[in-house]
Amino acid sequence: MDLTDSAADSAFRSEVRQWLDDHLTGEFAAAGGIGGPGREHEDFELRLAWDRLLAEHGWTCLSWPREYGGREATTEQQIIFHEEYARANAPVRVGHIGEELLGPTLIAFGTEQQRARFLPGIAGVRDLWCQGYSEPGAGSDLAAVSTAAELDGDRWVVHGQKVWTSLAQHADWCFAVVRTEPGSSRHAGLSYLLIPMDQPGVQVRPIVQLTGTSEFNEVFFDGATTAADNVVGEPGQGWRVAMGTLGFERGIGTVDQQVVFRRELAAITELAESNGAAQDPVLRDRIDRAHIGLEALRCTVLRMLCGDTPAGPQSSVVKLVWSSFHRGLGELALDVAGADGLTARGAPYDLDTWQRLFLFTRADTIYGGSDEIQRNIVAERILGLPKGN
Repeated sequence: MDLTDSAADSAFRSEVRQWLDDHLTGEFAAAGGIGGPGREHEDFELRLAWDRLLAEHGWTCLSWPREYGGREATTEQQIIFHEEYARANAPVRVGHIGEELLGPTLIAFGTEQQRARFLPGIAGVRDLWCQGYSEPGAGSDLAAVSTAAELDGDRWVVHGQKVWTSLAQHADWCFAVVRTEPGSSRHAGLSYLLIPMDQPGVQVRPIVQLTGTSEFNEVFFDGATTAADNVVGEPGQGWRVAMGTLGFERGIGTVDQQVVFRRELAAITELAESNGAAQDPVLRDRIDRAHIGLEALRCTVLRMLCGDTPAGPQSSVVKLVWSSFHRGLGELALDVAGADGLTARGAPYDLDTWQRLFLFTRADTIYGGSDEIQRNIVAERILGLPKGN
């Protein structure tokens, strides 16, 4: 794995860096680094405007084919973009669910009509999306979903509930795994539907988290409808499409995570130097280990992305690595903050950056596939161990 830039990549890096330097000005510069997990409430409209500026200048959907609004960027160029984005301390983007999850899914599994209908809105950040996978009785065990849809003439009618739906309160559309064959169970009989959110049959209820914020939501479908041709892939074959989406989620999107992690670690290091925590040899050692851990995470992700074969179950290794790293980073942040990290800044529950990071990262090893599930995948599909009972 060669981590040095080629001449073409060096030119691309300079282009990205110059554009960011030219456009991260005024209110966008003042909003540097805002947003991200546990902080999605921060100036959403300004971040949306920033995302649309990126789209206007062709900096969204880098990996997509040009015919669908992308740049056909190589993996190396995508990594460079994310690295420079982190260096510039740009606002955390808001259109990533559509761009990094649904868009590649439609390119791989959708029809030309679906691509023509939905990809321009994603590339231009005109349509925001949410992911309707988890349910109260189906978290990491996605095959247990019970939300159902029935074909009624030229439309699907949907009933059921999704939960832990990120940014559903802002979304225009939801891509959801639903059961479309009555009496089916597990992986059979599932379909992958695209459902408009702005309709009477959809109710979104924000979930108040430990952080006091609400980027996750419950979504209730009570007779919600969508057009009959808004099913991606064949009806009843949605499991394959859903697994394809998860593969994209754990692909280049993991580089986005490192953008946030690197910022957080830099700020924690700066805090330790300013409040004297860096003089504590134990904390100093933990900070050093965190820097090493972040580089190890980067190498792990690059090895997966730059490999000759699709990642497949190897993406579970990446999930285990980044989630445990980030949870540890939250613990380190609170320890560096010291006694100040134990009390809220004001009533009733005014948390600072480090308290919010600590609380939110407790969930990192659960959402997106719990550690237990990921370890089972690694054991069975990579190491070849027998399946558990």
